[in-house]
Amino acid sequence: MNELLKTVDLSIGYEEKAVAGPFDFPIYQGEVLTLIGPNGAGKTTLLKTLAKQLAPVAGTVLLEEEDLNVTRPQELAKRMAVVFSDALRPEQMTCREAVAVGRYPYTGRFGRLSADDERIVDEAMEQVHVTELQDRPFTAVSDGQRQRVVLARALCQQPEIILLDEPTTFLDIRWKAEFLESLKKLSEEQGKTVLMTLHEPELARLVSDRVACIREGRLDRLGTPDEVFEGRYIAQLFGLDETLYDKWFT
Repeated sequence: MNELLKTVDLSIGYEEKAVAGPFDFPIYQGEVLTLIGPNGAGKTTLLKTLAKQLAPVAGTVLLEEEDLNVTRPQELAKRMAVVFSDALRPEQMTCREAVAVGRYPYTGRFGRLSADDERIVDEAMEQVHVTELQDRPFTAVSDGQRQRVVLARALCQQPEIILLDEPTTFLDIRWKAEFLESLKKLSEEQGKTVLMTLHEPELARLVSDRVACIREGRLDRLGTPDEVFEGRYIAQLFGLDETLYDKWFT
């Protein structure tokens, strides 16, 4: 498999103070890789570093062998889309306008959408089934619908990589299933690389090609769902009493 992203001796943190790492692992083209682990383990910090929102404390992130630090922001926006809960606050936008934000890396300084841009917006909305929401205010739709609109915005960037931080938070079971199914199809049918954090290990087990377990600031285990969920490892990862684990998760 082609290595699309790679961490090399990567330590992460804030204001040059490391809170986790070093990390050394590849992220392959077309896979769904999910980060799981206890709160505070460093999952979101790692994701933000991979998205170039935080500078590495030490080490390097490579994007196809090129140091991410030297990749120009506009070029990175064409290759990587970031879906964080605080990344988009379109208070006065319709859903279609919110989706169209994803075309800005391509539209030049004036941000005018061409006919081709408009077509890409249409296709992105159709892919995640939000076309019927296009004229509604972004702030007036449900949490599940809003997540799909933001995913459509990411697709408008036509990226190779999509990064998502806890995308199923606040979604009910239906919207979780539909949203994760959309991500899985993007990976399988379009070769998109999906890297995300999830609170729910059981969802990570179902949707992921590989699972990375972050514990106490280090990569504790990385492998297929079958490899990661072997035995009672998840109980150990989350510090869960094994009796409770057996009762609720087996």
